[in-house]
Amino acid sequence: NMGVALQDQGKLDEAIEAFKKAISLNPDYIDAYYNMGNTLKAQYKFDDAIEAYKKVISFNPYHSETYNNMGRALKDIGKLDEAISAFNKVLTIEPSNADAYYNIGSTFKVQGKLDEVIDAYKQAISLNPNHALAYNNMGNAFKDQGKFDEAIGAYKKAISLNPHYADGYYNMGNALKAQGKPDEAIEAYKKAISLDPNHALAHNNLGNTL
Repeated sequence: NMGVALQDQGKLDEAIEAFKKAISLNPDYIDAYYNMGNTLKAQYKFDDAIEAYKKVISFNPYHSETYNNMGRALKDIGKLDEAISAFNKVLTIEPSNADAYYNIGSTFKVQGKLDEVIDAYKQAISLNPNHALAYNNMGNAFKDQGKFDEAIGAYKKAISLNPHYADGYYNMGNALKAQGKPDEAIEAYKKAISLDPNHALAHNNLGNTL
């Protein structure tokens, strides 16, 4: 519809007006509320997005992607327990939803619950073995626990899944540096920079390691 076309063109204000018009013509139009929520979230209007998502759920309490997106919006405004509840709701509807476990892990990370972070990412990976971001973020949690071998193993897996993943090399460099392996860390930072020449953190840490 017109709203989605405008959204795809980056004309977000116009897209929202189109969705509102659709809703005025058909107050039960679930897709219009859902798409409006996504557009509002893209504009960082998280409270308004959450209200749109709640409207979708009032019509269809089994719309799992709405719970997932609402959880992300709740996380972005710091309502972390509510976010986890939303992600868990996804899993009651769709137990094999890897992204829900990934989002739970990311939310636990903000709360500093590293064991729960790792468990959630492991669940995501068991459902989607090609989830490079889950491996990378699990590596970060291992690194924060001082488990550098496990961290490096996770980063290597992320890189094997996505060889162009500059952050994976950067994070591996940090773990190698923390292990007292500066030469290997330097090579990892250089690889990150070759993939992303504007990776400021990699440039900084390379300079500090040389």
